[in-house]
Amino acid sequence: MQLSEQNKYTIQGIEPAELVEKFGSPLYVYDGGTIRRKVNELKHAFSGVNMKIKYACKANTNLAVLRLMREIGVELDVVSPGEFEMGKLAGYAGNQITFTPSGVPFAEVQAAVEAGAIVNVDSIPLLEWFGQTYGNTKPCLIRIKPNVAAGGNIKIMTAHADSKFGISVLLIDQILAVVKKYDLKIIGLHQHTGSDIKDAEPFLQVADILFATAKHFPDLEIIDLGGGFKVSYQPGDAVTDMELLGNKISERFKNFCDEYGRELQLWFEPGKFLVSESGYLLTTSTVVKEDPARNFVHIDSGLNHLIRPMMYGSYHHILNTSNPAGEEKLYNVVGYICETDTFATDRKLPEVSQGDILAFLNAGAYGFTMSSNYNARFRPAEVLVDHEEAKLVRRRETLEDLLRTQM
Repeated sequence: MQLSEQNKYTIQGIEPAELVEKFGSPLYVYDGGTIRRKVNELKHAFSGVNMKIKYACKANTNLAVLRLMREIGVELDVVSPGEFEMGKLAGYAGNQITFTPSGVPFAEVQAAVEAGAIVNVDSIPLLEWFGQTYGNTKPCLIRIKPNVAAGGNIKIMTAHADSKFGISVLLIDQILAVVKKYDLKIIGLHQHTGSDIKDAEPFLQVADILFATAKHFPDLEIIDLGGGFKVSYQPGDAVTDMELLGNKISERFKNFCDEYGRELQLWFEPGKFLVSESGYLLTTSTVVKEDPARNFVHIDSGLNHLIRPMMYGSYHHILNTSNPAGEEKLYNVVGYICETDTFATDRKLPEVSQGDILAFLNAGAYGFTMSSNYNARFRPAEVLVDHEEAKLVRRRETLEDLLRTQM
């Protein structure tokens, strides 16, 4: 969101007040230009190797976002049958979709394989079933757990020894026994360390583990290092140095390929990195309550729309788009859900009045996709702003939507 010379916030030249007037409040807004910029940033960082981006669409499954990803040459990583079907509706072919399950019923895996997807096998039982079912007639990747702890907090670390994800690298002998037993066609190794990783070192550490493990598999085509790049939540926040990371990973990957004997493809599966900064949750102040202990700003939204602050303790920067130059005051910004529902505590904001539009930044990832109808509240509309044009890409829910499946 840009601050113009007229001291007004805009998204591709469109003021938040215009969007709220046209589409209502609260409102999710995505900036297509930001998504394009983030994709190009990743492509540039790894321009020296044969790299493919597989968007981890659990971050944001709006069909308009998926179609934009397909348009700019990004393929898809899904974790459920529903996400797979959304990918197909967005125009992806089955072989452009990777299915990365976590302990799902084997029937889900079978449906994905038979629809043309490539599966990341995440357990010995699934590997055994895959061999019994397909032998060497279908390719797959194996998801390795490298036993490395890295990420923003324990809830978003996915490669440490106690994590449920993947097959421990310490079980390599069992993995190889199953592969040999069924003559499995293993075309790639996959891992995903976690989310919000700032430094290059954890990426390099898991890459080295995966490269060493790869030497046990003679027919690989792919090394998949997952995602987890750090994005900026606060002004001046440290982020992953993509240029540095790209140079270091690319150098090690080239050396590995030389040792392996041929060039492989390097995959990444970013989700938040590609869409987080593109998204804004626009809300309206409903009540400003001055209390002896705190000043409270109540808004027309809650943890049912953006659960990350309450679930993860996540920080989302907030802008008072109606009064950018106002005198700063301390506020608790709270939602309308009948629970402790706090977005921010003792947050400095330009003075807030009833009716002001507050914008939550970094709302493009794990915002709408983790939303709910708690308190029988409706989920908001979604708008995509691209090429300076705002389009409604999901309408606001109604009571009929909440009752549709009830008997």
